Amino acid sequence: MSAKAHGLKNQLNNNNGHIILGDYHDLPQFMLSDKLIKLPDPALASYAHQMLSLCLDNSISIIYVLDNKEAGQLTEARQLFAEYDIEINTDDI
Repeated sequence: MSAKAHGLKNQLNNNNGHIILGDYHDLPQFMLSDKLIKLPDPALASYAHQMLSLCLDNSISIIYVLDNKEAGQLTEARQLFAEYDIEINTDDI
């Protein structure tokens, strides 16, 4: 989990929203919770579809992309996510 991710979380917490952090790198099991989840690997061809399923399963309405590996696939799938009212935000890359 990067300092940038935690900084963005702290900034967004001022809006009183529910924030879930995620990472596709290996994380120790004890770190995973309802506030930190394991994301799919962006190297997989099915990454965007796995992310969409994850968002729908967890009622996620905005994804703040902080990694270039994730940005490429999510930007290409922006219209698909929009059909489910899920916003892809890449402003913080």
